[in-house]
Amino acid sequence: MSGRRSRQSSEGGTSRISDDQIIQLVSKLQQLLPEIRNRRSNKASASKVLQETCNYIRNLHKEVDDLSDRLSQLLSTVDADSPEAAIIRSLIM
Repeated sequence: MSGRRSRQSSEGGTSRISDDQIIQLVSKLQQLLPEIRNRRSNKASASKVLQETCNYIRNLHKEVDDLSDRLSQLLSTVDADSPEAAIIRSLIM
């Protein structure tokens, strides 16, 4: 990696992020990913961690979509004015 990298800050200017900060952030991501965290070897390249992060986020999105579909199907089987329907609607929104 290069000595320093730049990124846009929230104020619109630029700030510098060091290699050490990148390493720390990748390490934090690695700890959040079950696929990598559960491996015996706790060494993974930054690119592997980022790939796994993208895959994990995609899978989470898919799970949310699937659960939303299931809740919608469940909602269609209960009385629209029932307390159960209100609970299901609150979960979907």
